[in-house]
Order: sequence, then C-alpha cells, then structure tokens
Amino acid sequence: QVRLVESGGGLVQAGGSLRLSCVVSGRSFSDHAMGWYRQVPGKERELVARISSEGYRDYPDSVKGRFTISRDIANNTVNLQMNALKPEDTAVYYCAAGRHPAILIPDANYWGQGTQVTVSS
Repeated sequence: QVRLVESGGGLVQAGGSLRLSCVVSGRSFSDHAMGWYRQVPGKERELVARISSEGYRDYPDSVKGRFTISRDIANNTVNLQMNALKPEDTAVYYCAAGRHPAILIPDANYWGQGTQVTVSS
C-alpha cells in the first residue's frame, strides 16, 4: 500500500522559512514525477512545485524564486524549501506522487494527508 506522510508545517511570520518533507512508503517513485500542491478553503488545489524523474523542476510564478523542491531517491523523500513566505502562502500543503515520469495528473496522483502552513503578517 502506498503511503505519503508530510511533515514540517506550522506557523511562521511573513518573511520566514519552512521546510516540508514527504516520506513515501510502499513503493519507489524514482521513475515518476512528484510534487507539492496547496489548497485554501473554497479554492482549487494548486500545484506549487513539480520535479520530474530526471530532476527537472518547475514552479508557478507565485512561488518561483522562493520555493525549491528536491528529492532524495534513496530515501524515497521529496522536500519543499519555502523562503520569504507571505501571508498568501497560507494553505494546507499536500505531497503528491504521480504515475508518469514527467507530469502530475491530480485525479491519478497518490496523495499525502496534508500539512497546514500558516504565515502571519
């Protein structure tokens, strides 16, 4: 059974940093894309970072230059370093493991349970 467990969320002041981690068990995703999404109540879940099986990374403009995704294939872990946090980054953050080497398809992803990130102004 595939399981994704996030950690590292919490409360931080604007301008601060947090590092989220996601440990995957049940199978290896070394040849699949992984990513981080976030969601606030009443809005669609938003992709904030993606890393392909070959290490290609991309981000939406809203977090580019502030967020960095990385993966540790040996430990089946994906991390999200978040710097210069803003109040609008407040959301529940979800780790996702895809079924394709390069892309993530929300309806097909494996998901973690989510971790709350709150950025105070």
